[in-house]
Amino acid sequence: MALRPDEFYDHAVAVADSERRLPLARMTGWEISPFEPDGLRVAPLRPPVLPEAARHGEDPADCNACRDRDEGIWFNDHWRLVRIPGVGVPLVLMLYPRDHYDMADLPDELAAELGLLSTRIVRHMQALPHISRAHVYRIGDGGAHLHVWFFARPEGQAQLYGSWLVVWDDLLPEYPPDIAQADAEIVADALVACHGGHRSPTSEPAA
Repeated sequence: MALRPDEFYDHAVAVADSERRLPLARMTGWEISPFEPDGLRVAPLRPPVLPEAARHGEDPADCNACRDRDEGIWFNDHWRLVRIPGVGVPLVLMLYPRDHYDMADLPDELAAELGLLSTRIVRHMQALPHISRAHVYRIGDGGAHLHVWFFARPEGQAQLYGSWLVVWDDLLPEYPPDIAQADAEIVADALVACHGGHRSPTSEPAA
């Protein structure tokens, strides 16, 4: 059985210093870390707060993702794909179910389509020139409506490998939005060709 919130906290702070600061993670010593360990320190670990705060959109009536169900670059009856503007890596896309579901309550047929659709999005992103990998993330602590992230890693940037990519994305200057939009449209056209659905009748803004 998993540790209770108070047990988890006590277990963690047992290795912390007097200010409840944990040791630096092993990840900060990796070559791909965006931070040098010297001078870096961990924020104090705060005690658990229960009950947890509600996520945005727990009530579908207040859900932005439901309100925006007809916005994006690609759609079918069940899903929509959106380009996220203002990012530092070459392309970030987000996939939403058009109806209000989180991952744990997706009907089986939508869960099966999510797997196939995610694979195809990755395939088409990685087919773009100068893109080496497409990383896939589902987190879900901020919003109750399922949203799956797809991050394109630029070719040749070895420091941007792996799990630090999302942090580097936040540090890098904004990627040219006209190039990102053009690449997003290539991915959308490829999805129409292999998965059906349709492109947005009007292009999304470049920024």
